Amino acid sequence: MKHLLKMLDLSTEEIIEILNLADQLKYELKHGIPHPHLKGKTLGMIFQKASTRTRVSFETGMYQLGGYPLFLSSNDLQIGRGEPVQDTARVLSRYLDGIMIRTFEQKEVEDLAEYGSIPIINGLTDFCHPCQVLADLMTIREFKGTFDGLKMCFIGDGNNMANSLIVGCLKVGMSVSIACPNDYQPPKEILNFANAYSNKFELTDTPMQAAKGADVLITDVWASMGQEGEAEKRRKAFTGYQINDELMAQAKSDAMVLHCLPAHREEEITEKVFEAHANEIFEEAENRLHAQKAVMVKLMAN
Repeated sequence: MKHLLKMLDLSTEEIIEILNLADQLKYELKHGIPHPHLKGKTLGMIFQKASTRTRVSFETGMYQLGGYPLFLSSNDLQIGRGEPVQDTARVLSRYLDGIMIRTFEQKEVEDLAEYGSIPIINGLTDFCHPCQVLADLMTIREFKGTFDGLKMCFIGDGNNMANSLIVGCLKVGMSVSIACPNDYQPPKEILNFANAYSNKFELTDTPMQAAKGADVLITDVWASMGQEGEAEKRRKAFTGYQINDELMAQAKSDAMVLHCLPAHREEEITEKVFEAHANEIFEEAENRLHAQKAVMVKLMAN
């Protein structure tokens, strides 16, 4: 494992190793056990998409690991202002020990990894969100104890979250059911991967069908960053794709609910369901810290 670019690149064994290390680091933090695995290391954090949770969790994680996080906004970099990504990658590789980038195009992340010589961590692209899904898997295992026999249901847009959840959940042995409108399905690359798990994967445009017997229900905002201009169009398209009491009645009685946040209550999820599962959702948010620390240790500690 040289980088974390997308869930498709990780083996099942690598995912489980990251989750096990995340559990260990969480335990050590809760019990005041120092773990300065990255003492003297520097992480450059490139943000072309802003984020509260991503910045705070990576900065805090690096401090807890003994390293130093360096925030780099789009205004601080020459990327997009004339300098090729490959040149930026080669320059930053001579200053830093690792790069986390949160951006739009997946190609930009892949190019940093190709031309640089240090680990690259995908903090989010329009294609995938591996850090969030590692945190989701960590949370599912915490609450359910295992992945064996579990069904994950995602309701909403076939977006970066859906893409990474499909891959991550299938790789750890869960069944996956995705409900999204026909015009908002996941891309072919993800569906081609899922087809190899045909006995464990379902794609439908009927949320009630997808939620039947689910152990875990997950959703995301209908209009992500950069899609604000089509918010009203998306609200109409996703009418009926809300996690509410009626939908929860289709799932198992002990089903958990996750949301990567921020949540738009009364759109993709009702206030009632959100608050009933707030403990799971905010544990999930905390686990971004621990999962990302595990990724950084795996990639940067030597």
